[in-house]
Amino acid sequence: MPRAIEQIVDSYVRLKNRRGLDELMMHRQRLAVDLKSRSGYDFSLPIGQIDEEIAIIEAGLSRLKAENSAPI
Repeated sequence: MPRAIEQIVDSYVRLKNRRGLDELMMHRQRLAVDLKSRSGYDFSLPIGQIDEEIAIIEAGLSRLKAENSAPI
């Protein structure tokens, strides 16, 4: 079963919602920065998950860019 973030990104790409993908990316990047700045607990697992989600969002942005530049 696809993960939730994959379904969300697929929906944004299908709807050509670049703003939604950008906002999703910014949110995940802020989370990553916040978790990486904390100490006192091992945040490696959530940071890894967020990094995976960022990669999925980046792939969605690339797909959206490719679809927008493709001839009609």
